[in-house]
Amino acid sequence: MYVLKFGGSWFRHPFWRAHFLLTSEEDVQRVRTSGVPFIVIDDQRGVAAEPAIPAAAPQAAPRPANVRRPALSSVRAANEPAERPQSQRDRDRAARLVQQAKNRMKGVFEAARLGKAVRRADVEPVVDDIVASIEHNAQALIGVIRLKSKDEYTYFHSVAVCTLMVNLARHHSLDEATTRDFGLAGLLHDIGKMGIPDDILNKPGKLTEGEFAIVRDHPNFGHSLLSATPDMSPTALDVCLHHHEKMDGTGYPFAMPGEAISLAARAGAICDVYDALTSDRSYKEDWAPAEAISAMWNWEGHFDQALLFEFMQSISVFPKGLLVRLRSNRLALTLENRRRASRPRVCAFYSTRDREFLDPEIVVIRDDLSGDQILSAEEPALWGFTEWDAVALALESGQDSRFVRQRTMTARAANG
Repeated sequence: MYVLKFGGSWFRHPFWRAHFLLTSEEDVQRVRTSGVPFIVIDDQRGVAAEPAIPAAAPQAAPRPANVRRPALSSVRAANEPAERPQSQRDRDRAARLVQQAKNRMKGVFEAARLGKAVRRADVEPVVDDIVASIEHNAQALIGVIRLKSKDEYTYFHSVAVCTLMVNLARHHSLDEATTRDFGLAGLLHDIGKMGIPDDILNKPGKLTEGEFAIVRDHPNFGHSLLSATPDMSPTALDVCLHHHEKMDGTGYPFAMPGEAISLAARAGAICDVYDALTSDRSYKEDWAPAEAISAMWNWEGHFDQALLFEFMQSISVFPKGLLVRLRSNRLALTLENRRRASRPRVCAFYSTRDREFLDPEIVVIRDDLSGDQILSAEEPALWGFTEWDAVALALESGQDSRFVRQRTMTARAANG
């Protein structure tokens, strides 16, 4: 049978994908024992269900008098563990997905190393799984992909970039088909590295000019590999070939100007670099997410800044010291995270509606609409903050609105 949908909770069924063909007795038994109340099948894409034979209704046993049955929620075996919190179950499931996806991509990459063509049927289930997981709990999966070892980087990196690409595409409100294309492109963007010898790919020291020339050729090699697949996505081919191009035209392999670089390739460049910076490698330690984002934001001419800001929003990581506009019609200063994986914090201090200073307030940015959110990055000078560094320092040090207003007015007077 071709399964279109499982009934009940997303966490009750034993499969990552929501729709696929049941082909083995083992899978059938997994469905039977999973506890799902029903499944929806497609008769046109698989075997139809056999008509059910009505069964005689069982006779209910007489109920003893004066016996009160306890509520089901109050009954628990003595050795039955308490149910784990939903957030922990989400993380556990995301971890299993990532491990399965990494193993699948290891096989795909090793086959490519031997010169075998990539089959879409081998990689599209990974994209399906990641899309489903992102739709269910994006932050759980993004948190898991940050935890990788240097020994498995090549395969893990492809899964991580796929995850980040899908997450960014959804944040950008792209349609489902395009989102999946972005995910497939992220999954295969570095397939060309299978043409780089391991001693160069994992070299702990600085590369020689000749070695770097070999590395710089991996987009061309990857594009050639993927082109051998007749039905390969044009988006995957594009991102594979162009994810090292830069907006100022100094990238490789073609030094393309920014306007010639597609949205997918711009997104691929951001997701690729972010995951590389936050990963532990043989030649460098991993950077904290905020540290990586801060560096990327300050690399002049490297990335599409507007898309990079969208990427920050999609992963809830922002550089320290940025002037931003909040959903609550306030301007705020982004603050340093207290912990490595904590939610972003800002100091709100100015009303965009009333054009006046407010008493500074520390705001924690949430992933949903239950709290305030960051809408855009703002240019300080356009709001009259000509000495933004001084204003930011005053806000960071906990000064009240009168002091901040005075520093701003003094700076404005000094600048005419």
